[in-house]
Amino acid sequence: MRFGATILDAEGLVLTAEEKALFRAVRPFGFILFARNIDTPDQVRALCADLREAAGHDAVITVDQEGGRVQRLRAPVWTDWTAPLDFVRAAGDAAPEAMYLRFRLIAAELWGVGIDSNCAPMVDLAGPDTHPFLRNRCYGEDAGDVARLGRAAADGMLDGGVLPVVKHMPGHGRATMDSHFDLPLVEATHDALAAHDFSPFKALNDLPMGMTAHLVYDAIDTRPATLSPVMMHLIRNEIGFDNLIMTDDISMKALAGDVDQIARDALGAGCDVVLYCNAPLADRARVAEAAGEMTDAAQTRAERAIAARRAPDDIDISALTAKLATLLGGDMHG
Repeated sequence: MRFGATILDAEGLVLTAEEKALFRAVRPFGFILFARNIDTPDQVRALCADLREAAGHDAVITVDQEGGRVQRLRAPVWTDWTAPLDFVRAAGDAAPEAMYLRFRLIAAELWGVGIDSNCAPMVDLAGPDTHPFLRNRCYGEDAGDVARLGRAAADGMLDGGVLPVVKHMPGHGRATMDSHFDLPLVEATHDALAAHDFSPFKALNDLPMGMTAHLVYDAIDTRPATLSPVMMHLIRNEIGFDNLIMTDDISMKALAGDVDQIARDALGAGCDVVLYCNAPLADRARVAEAAGEMTDAAQTRAERAIAARRAPDDIDISALTAKLATLLGGDMHG
């Protein structure tokens, strides 16, 4: 089956008849859930099942479950986690093992309600000028440490049956503006970016899925990475990421213009699939029509990502929770 080159969302806790009809017609590769889609475990499981039925295939369903400000499934039903940077600092030398356990437990909660992907690890490097919307979502300032922590997080998710999405390629940490509202400009040289920002992504270039950054790297191109054939060539070749690349949400204000044209430009630049969220049904239909079906290369990468899904390994959740609490000095959440 040829997938549509989109990842779309739903308006509420259940699908409307109009949403079902649209998803049947355009067969999105996947879906993303937000807090407005989350109520009870049974409701989330039913929504995931309905999304896949409407798409006509075992669609990937992802979510932002990083911890801290960015997590959609919350207490009291699910675990609330501290922000990643705070968690890493609390774990100290045990941070890689703690990060593995954190994301293995997150994966168990996601898998239990039918969600089989998570938009993490986020291996953007924190720096002195990193915008506050991003900084405490980072794992640290050292590229080697961040790559190790990103690998631990990804392994925890994969062992739990959840596909990781490494983000934001090729590195968002130098952004001094929030790309939800503005287009950040990075003025570092190519050599500085390669030695620092790109390094964690290169170390994790075998992960099944990645997400672009809506940033301009002016030493390399004048267009945002999501829309830049030059930057996409860099991601594919210099960083070596040859798996599925999804855009960050193209409704973000960093990208100007009509969303249907943005979708075409992103795919033309080399992205495999367009993420489009928080829009009226008519706009979702426009973007899905503009995106069309996946190219042969994108379809191959999509099928490879789907093949990376596996049933979770057998674990004792209570034992892992206790082990993590011990690593963190008694506070499981960090």
